[in-house]
Amino acid sequence: MKSNGNRISIGLVQIRCGLSPDENLERAAAAIADAAARGAAIVCLPELFRSRYFCQTEDPGQFDLAEPVPGPTTERLATLAQKAKVVIVGSIFERRAAGIYHNTAVILDADGRFAGHYRKMHIPDDPRYYEKFYFTPGDLDFTAHQTQAGRIGALICWDQWFPEAARLVTLAGARLLFYPTAIGWDLKEIESVRARQYDAWQTVQRGHAIANGLFVAAVNRVGIEDGLNFWGGSFVADPFGAVIARASHDREETIVVECDLAQIEETRRNWPFLRDRRIDAYRDLMRRFRR
Repeated sequence: MKSNGNRISIGLVQIRCGLSPDENLERAAAAIADAAARGAAIVCLPELFRSRYFCQTEDPGQFDLAEPVPGPTTERLATLAQKAKVVIVGSIFERRAAGIYHNTAVILDADGRFAGHYRKMHIPDDPRYYEKFYFTPGDLDFTAHQTQAGRIGALICWDQWFPEAARLVTLAGARLLFYPTAIGWDLKEIESVRARQYDAWQTVQRGHAIANGLFVAAVNRVGIEDGLNFWGGSFVADPFGAVIARASHDREETIVVECDLAQIEETRRNWPFLRDRRIDAYRDLMRRFRR
């Protein structure tokens, strides 16, 4: 593995997604190879990277894009992982059974082994994000996956806004938390609102890094697709919440970021949030709302 003691490099692949799933897969494959050549031990791709973001409309024909897991894309990612000796986190439109589809993150270990998968739990339903039409909520729990690069978590896009998800993945032992993402601005959005939206998106994930004392990596797509301008801005936050690397808003980039995992221990000793949790007093978190 391309790591040095407590230091490990991760690759964030920020790409445009075109009409051809095969061309998108080849673009991703080239970026994975580039990141691995630059020393990345783990490479994460954006959400649903094989296609344009089809959830902007409710179209039954789009279900034809789905595939089984394991399946053709996981097989290709496994081959890439084994060849480059790198862990890959990918996001796939999963066909689980007739009429049951998921938005699924898959983890391929550096030897090509299928290390695990996660099905998106929080499913949005907003203008241009009609995901409830396509995706069944996940049922694989919030967990961490053991890889040759250590234990990592993978949640997906809308999951980014929920502190419970990040906390549970942390409690499962993750040291790095990846969020494959497809998020953008409406083309009619004014500039000041765009800035506020991006700031909120980055801030909440920096909060997860701080509250849990781990590294958080958000990996977005970029470019204009129909009514959405995907805002890129992929970034990595360290356990103190500092943004240690960030991509642009308007172009494809593969950034490779070194993470010093010793910061996790150091940060948690000074901010022992996990130690001071009152697990005896949180039972009402299981309720929808308190009155």
